[in-house]
Amino acid sequence: MQETHEKLASLLQEKNSGLTFEQALRWVELLWSDFEATYAKAGHKYMGSEMTEKVVRQWIENYGDQLHEFVARNPRYKDLLDKANQ
Repeated sequence: MQETHEKLASLLQEKNSGLTFEQALRWVELLWSDFEATYAKAGHKYMGSEMTEKVVRQWIENYGDQLHEFVARNPRYKDLLDKANQ
């Protein structure tokens, strides 16, 4: 799983050069856990880590270069990312 997260973090860094590898890795972890939690809360059957990887990869491809804008509008993520950088 760690290897998958690291690959996704590298992809995110390619899309958003303003992120350090550690920040990108933290983003991947947050996106991953949020997707799985939201999917479960909606009552969907768990489809495995392959499905989660596919969704997170798609989000990175589509929105990776705009994540800094998302942080500005969502204090929860800003706090989590700031704590990760301390």
